[in-house]
Amino acid sequence: MLRKLFKKQEMDMNVLSPLSGKAIPLEEVPDEVFSQKMMGDGIAIEPISKDVLAPFSGVVVNVFKTKHAINLRADNGAEMLIHMGLETVELDGKGFEVHVNDGQEIKQGDLLATYDIEAVAKENYKTVTPVILLNGEKFSLTQVKTDVEVSGGKDLIFQLEIL
Repeated sequence: MLRKLFKKQEMDMNVLSPLSGKAIPLEEVPDEVFSQKMMGDGIAIEPISKDVLAPFSGVVVNVFKTKHAINLRADNGAEMLIHMGLETVELDGKGFEVHVNDGQEIKQGDLLATYDIEAVAKENYKTVTPVILLNGEKFSLTQVKTDVEVSGGKDLIFQLEIL
């Protein structure tokens, strides 16, 4: 009984903001796939910085060929998608420089990508960045931070608790 209690605490984790900017509710993202949580729950960041940082320690599962999104798996099994901008797949990598590879181990705060938000905005794409929990059937989001300014790699955006 006691071991289960301690094991649960080990599996819970803090998720830091991958970007500096304003944290907003996912429901405010102007894209139904994200706002209606079709991919999963989370939040979005209206970025003011170019550095995309690892929100937790784990491994890079997949860097999309078009460099606009990165899928990560935390040490506790949580899977997270960082989707830089909306419909930015159409840019075919323009405005994105990825610094990690599939299968690479990462530590919280590591630089994952550089996101040229000015160049993406100049191409008339939204720069809002959804941060989505992909396996929400195993975790719940708590302490969700929205409508606040967050610093990438420093501020908590939510906590994941294992179900």
